[in-house]
Amino acid sequence: MTKLKVGIIGLGFIGTQKHLPGLASQSEEVEIRAFCDLELSRAENARAEFGVDESYATADWHAVVADDTLDVIHVCTWNTSHREITIAALEAGKHVMVEKPMAVTGEDARAMLEASRRTGKKLTVGYQYRWREDNKFLRSAVDEGRLGEIYHARGHAVRRRGVPIWGSFTDKDKQGGGPLIDLGTHALDLALWFMGNYEVASVTGTVFHKLGDKPEGNMGGEWDPATFHVEDSAFGYVTMKNGATVFLEAAWALNVPQSREACVTLAGTDGGAESRQLGAQWEASLNGVVGGQLTETAPDFKGAYFGASSSSGSGFTVLGAQEAAQWVRAIKTDTDPLVLPEQACVVTEILDGIYRSAASGQPVTF
Repeated sequence: MTKLKVGIIGLGFIGTQKHLPGLASQSEEVEIRAFCDLELSRAENARAEFGVDESYATADWHAVVADDTLDVIHVCTWNTSHREITIAALEAGKHVMVEKPMAVTGEDARAMLEASRRTGKKLTVGYQYRWREDNKFLRSAVDEGRLGEIYHARGHAVRRRGVPIWGSFTDKDKQGGGPLIDLGTHALDLALWFMGNYEVASVTGTVFHKLGDKPEGNMGGEWDPATFHVEDSAFGYVTMKNGATVFLEAAWALNVPQSREACVTLAGTDGGAESRQLGAQWEASLNGVVGGQLTETAPDFKGAYFGASSSSGSGFTVLGAQEAAQWVRAIKTDTDPLVLPEQACVVTEILDGIYRSAASGQPVTF
């Protein structure tokens, strides 16, 4: 069986903790041939652990894109570089998985989508939380029609104090933004995916820079306020062309009693649904009316999570393996990946709209 030859560009946290183990779990279908990072030692270390005899390490992403032996490239670099590297890889004849967010601006995302269509190469985005057990349960409920028409959703991506103090997360020039583009992108992807609605009419947003100089109590240690150049929280209200609405909240630091990351609330004509975070675990529930009485039901995920890398089965190793398996299958069978680039493009357009609305003080019309 011919194995796909893969190159990975960017070997920071997400590259080494999700993409490499995920691809390694598909070793019967995949060989990781190229390891690239601006810090060459990272690439060399990754090659030593995950590479094959023909693998190589480099600090030059152009060399990886130009490698005619590669079939697939994973882009796990700074957000602001996603457009350039992704388009170059597509035009070089490679299928591409780019880590979320797809891009920093709607213009960039549309250019990437156009390149995928023009070259005929597959493009997908790393929204691994679609494989979390609570979200697979909610997806099944939606597909079975248990919620009816979903006309309102809320995307929750809030940490009480969870500013990432490693890498370049607080560097706006490299990332394009803070928690909205980092965390909010996951919650918005889930909300739109469940609703099945990607026709946007307008976006209104508010962005706050209130707690960047208050690093006390942060998970993992205090950040340096002098290097905190992004928002600490952001909120958006989206109106769809059919009248449906989406509220999005995203924060790395917000004075609320509980964190709630990559969770959704769904309101439909026949029922509702919700995902909730309990520490490092997630749960889901459905609500409705039975026999004239309000009801709420929740599945027991304990069996599904047995043996997973975390108690909730949400660890990057678990989700990365499922994401990689589906991606490899899509390429080999020439079918659509679960995360379509058209969907991810709309997510980026909305996030961009929230930032632009916050800057102008006016709604952004699509």
